[in-house]
Amino acid sequence: MKTFKKDNMAVNIPGVIVMVVFYLLVLGTGIWASFKSKKKQKKSGSTGMEMVLLGNRSINWVVGIFTMTATWIGGGFIVGSVEMMCTPSMGLTRTIVLLLSYSSSFLFGLIFIKPMRDRNCVTMLDPFQFKYGKVITAGMSLISVGTDMSWMATTLMGLGGTMSVVLDLPFSVCIWISAAVVIIYTLMGGLYSVAYTDVIQLVLIFMSLSICVPFVMMNPHTLDISQTLMNNTLNAPWIGQPELKKIWIMIDDFLSMGLGCLAYQCFHQRVLSASSTASAKLTCFVAAFLVPVFAIPPVLIGAAAASTDWNQTTYGSPSPYERGEVALTLPIALQHLTPTFISIIGIGCIAAAVMSSADSALLSSASVFTSNIYKNILRPQASDRESQWVVRVSVLVMGVMGTSLTMLNNSIMKIWFLGTELAYITVFPELFCVLFFNISNGYGAIMGVLVPLILKLLSGDPSLGLELVLHFPGCTLEDGVYVQYAPVKTISMLSSIAAILLFSYLASVLFNKGVLPEKWDVFQVKAQHSPVPLSPVGGAIEEEDDEEMNRNNSQNERIL
Repeated sequence: MKTFKKDNMAVNIPGVIVMVVFYLLVLGTGIWASFKSKKKQKKSGSTGMEMVLLGNRSINWVVGIFTMTATWIGGGFIVGSVEMMCTPSMGLTRTIVLLLSYSSSFLFGLIFIKPMRDRNCVTMLDPFQFKYGKVITAGMSLISVGTDMSWMATTLMGLGGTMSVVLDLPFSVCIWISAAVVIIYTLMGGLYSVAYTDVIQLVLIFMSLSICVPFVMMNPHTLDISQTLMNNTLNAPWIGQPELKKIWIMIDDFLSMGLGCLAYQCFHQRVLSASSTASAKLTCFVAAFLVPVFAIPPVLIGAAAASTDWNQTTYGSPSPYERGEVALTLPIALQHLTPTFISIIGIGCIAAAVMSSADSALLSSASVFTSNIYKNILRPQASDRESQWVVRVSVLVMGVMGTSLTMLNNSIMKIWFLGTELAYITVFPELFCVLFFNISNGYGAIMGVLVPLILKLLSGDPSLGLELVLHFPGCTLEDGVYVQYAPVKTISMLSSIAAILLFSYLASVLFNKGVLPEKWDVFQVKAQHSPVPLSPVGGAIEEEDDEEMNRNNSQNERIL
């Protein structure tokens, strides 16, 4: 990622002091929460792992709303929203799609709450462990950890770019200091520390952004944003380029972000840690409303930045987009369109947003590794104390790995979308099928990963340097480059679901009919069940309930 350096500028000492105070506040809250969790553990008699990973399943709805909302309002969300607003091909149109998809993800998530809580899961990979066994679970766990690492890198990049611009500190120094703070309080208190620091961070995000917006919009070099919405004045219109031919791409982005978010462990971690199912559902409903509200300030800042005559500012001409620094538009706007003390407040907002998401990604990846790989595969006999130490080591290792990814020279939005796309086309369909379809098995699960990845590779991706081989309907040649206008990600996701169900059914038939010898059945499909129609699990549950009712009636008749 590029960093913007100011010429002949010393380190912003007041800004550094404010950031130190802010970090100490967050760190102190995290340490306090860690002591609170230890006291609650002793009082309740719960296991250490249950307390570290799920807060003893006792997070009330108030704290739950704060931590669920703060998890999604990360550095990538805030800095990336401003970047999208100032990118002519995206603008307000694509930003609205992003916000609606984020809100809808909480509503989509309601269907996962009951089956996950009824199974008493610790992580979202537990259903795979119950049904598919160790091999498939290990593979899906690695994919889950990888998406968490990319998400953590995205949030830290948003903070590093902002602090390096406003405080004139090296990009790497800003990132590693911030990561160290997150790692320390996550190490000490687990989910309790993460949840309670989210409360502080969400309040700081709202206050800081609300203070910064008026100064940016009232800068004398910034035009009225209503005049530049659709007019090509100083820069391209910030409404974006809403073309009819891109409608499928926008639908694709909406679904990939809305459903892809459900493939992250952090969402399910908050659902499973809630004190009740009703509390978990309430958390999702309120978060669906709050996320767009928190997006209003970065959208306004992005619109103002796209309406600014940069030649009249200390930044100079051309604009950040034309210089290739559009990913740094937010810190540049804070630095050159607001007074110094206001830009420092803005830094606090970004730092709060980053920490609220980075700690979630960190704990999520450590939870999956410890519970689904170490405890269930590598050392099933591990004690509770040993598992807690593995969580701590995992937090440290994952933190270093995720922070190291920030050194990649790439756009915040590209890494953000890439991680979510991987979760959308692989993890989401696997989770959907394992929860709601009895027929799914290990053979189908393997094909459910291979098929979408092959489609992804063949459909091409300029950001990854992949050549386009498979031309979907609507694919056109523009400026010597083929552009896909079909919903490639959604096609890949649906192909994954189809592959899981089809190959699961075929494998079940072949082994149960004796077409293939039982010794080849490495996933023990024959031992699990015989082939049944492709019906959701809910139907099977209703049949079991009817059978149970009949048995009870027979017993009552015998008693009488």
